[in-house]
Amino acid sequence: MLVLSHRGYHVEHPENTLAAFRAALEWGVDGIETDIRLSADGVPVLLHDHLTADGRTIDALTHAEMNQLRGHRIPTLTEALELAVPNPARFIWNLEIKTPAAVETTIDLIRRFGDRRRILVTSFWHPVVAEVSRQVDVECGLLICARPIWTGQRPDWIPSSPHITTLVWNWEFTDSELVAASQAQGLQNFVYGVTTRAEHEAARQMGLTGIITDRPEFASPT
Repeated sequence: MLVLSHRGYHVEHPENTLAAFRAALEWGVDGIETDIRLSADGVPVLLHDHLTADGRTIDALTHAEMNQLRGHRIPTLTEALELAVPNPARFIWNLEIKTPAAVETTIDLIRRFGDRRRILVTSFWHPVVAEVSRQVDVECGLLICARPIWTGQRPDWIPSSPHITTLVWNWEFTDSELVAASQAQGLQNFVYGVTTRAEHEAARQMGLTGIITDRPEFASPT
């Protein structure tokens, strides 16, 4: 089972920072998940939330203004993909696109780095994933926060693109039957939201491709 560090190792460092990414690498993870938004000056920045603490939207701020507000440097997607990682052809950069505004810039950087980095693009915006899969040759996956009805065949809500190979499930709504049905259609399966040691062990028993976790020390990477 692959272990991806959720926003880097942010037990000791601010999430989605280069320090958090480097700390995750020290745990020997198989990949890092991060979040992409677009600043007001067109920079693809790595931030999860769409609002600042004072209620402003991230897309209304320049990169410099974000840095000042947060009190630390917010990495760009370029800076993350330039990090030295072990075995770059296998190490997974799971890029979650948080907003459609970030699609074209992200595609440009996938074209720049895709031949020397393994990239998995995911989003809750499924049309975003479909568009990325149409434009570039890259692994893609759908983020899902529900337990859908699955009749045995590949559901219509999963685009037919050969690049869309992965489903990323919310742990709370995932069960072995769902994972098995997805696997039967040749799909990879990850979960996010795994928290306790017991949940990490239960995830391992489900035959998942991997987990996206805040606590990689609770799961031994393979």
